Amino acid sequence: MFCNFVDKLRQPISMLDIDKIRADFPILKREVNGKPLVYFDNAATSQTPQVVIDAIVDYYSNYNANIHRGVHSLSQEATDKYEGARLKIQKHFNIKESYEIIFTSGTTHSINIVATGFESILNEGDQIIVSALEHHSNIVPWQMLCEKTGAILKVIPMNEEGELIMSEYDKLLSDKTKLVFTNHISNALGTINPIEEIIEKAHAIGAAVLIDGAQACPHIKPDLQKLDVDFYVTSAHKIYGPTGVGILYGKEEWLTKLPPYQGGGEMIKEVTFEKTTYADLPHKFEAGTPNISGVIAFGVALDYANNIGFDVIEKREKELLEYATEKLLTIDGLRIYGTTAHKTSVISFNIQGIHPYDIGTIVDKLGVAVRTGHHCAQPIMDFYKIPGTVRASFSFYNTFEEIDVLVESVKKAQMMLN
Repeated sequence: MFCNFVDKLRQPISMLDIDKIRADFPILKREVNGKPLVYFDNAATSQTPQVVIDAIVDYYSNYNANIHRGVHSLSQEATDKYEGARLKIQKHFNIKESYEIIFTSGTTHSINIVATGFESILNEGDQIIVSALEHHSNIVPWQMLCEKTGAILKVIPMNEEGELIMSEYDKLLSDKTKLVFTNHISNALGTINPIEEIIEKAHAIGAAVLIDGAQACPHIKPDLQKLDVDFYVTSAHKIYGPTGVGILYGKEEWLTKLPPYQGGGEMIKEVTFEKTTYADLPHKFEAGTPNISGVIAFGVALDYANNIGFDVIEKREKELLEYATEKLLTIDGLRIYGTTAHKTSVISFNIQGIHPYDIGTIVDKLGVAVRTGHHCAQPIMDFYKIPGTVRASFSFYNTFEEIDVLVESVKKAQMMLN
């Protein structure tokens, strides 16, 4: 089985054959409420191609064993595949050293490792900066950190178009700023933030920077050495991989400076009842048995996406975004939130006088999966003074015909609810 899906990955895709691509994703063949599934909730989780599913099955069927701890053949094979995935991730993100990659359960876990580590570094009166466009997982850990250390949380404000006001960021920076955190792309609005400028200005005053890349990595291919970012985090399930696995990238100097996040097996060098010494990177932060199959499948998911090409993915998704924007704006009373030209394939919208949850419920009956609510970004909704939005988020495997179905479904919901 393993050889079959590796061979499939090696077959070059000269152009985006959408029927061939969609055939790679078994879930796209199913029906919901008697209608063909139209999946527009990709910002919450992307769908998984068969080669990634096969990689998980192959692990449990053929070499299921714990890693790093056995001399027997299965353990060695599992370890090779697991560490092979780390090397794939290193290459994909252009990371200097493979040991600067820490495997975690996902973006939230990765952020919390950094936030907990800085408890021993920050002092009362130090300042940390987040943006107004953050997911709750990039707000709450820093609030908790401030409560424990006495540090002060500052926020880069946003404008009506869903962009960060960078002139205000300049005013927030000072010699008291120790950390800056922002997402690469907003999950609620699709805004692509100017992270190069954010990183450069933070470094100019000696502050470290963490970028939440969960929403960016399905659409673009970040070059972490070029960005010169101190920490970058993401989740596999956003990039056509499995749930329950992600990465924390950190520069070696920072990962060495931070204390271990949790204790247990694997993260130790020597243990006595008098004293324990910790393992070298990356094992210092990888206590316990990891999600072995998930990490291996993450590597296969990156292989799949790179085989298609992120330039192809980006072009396809831009076309879908432009088409959906044009079609949705033909609906009377519909407003889109997040109207910057510099955005990815996410549209958050409401229809005047109708609660977003009601729209989401009706279009689901017609087979269309969208997300409704505040999208774990409640401060954004508070800014617009709304309870939430309907969010349609597109991936390269979606079609223009599916967008037509979405538009007609929203029109039917509007007619029923008015």
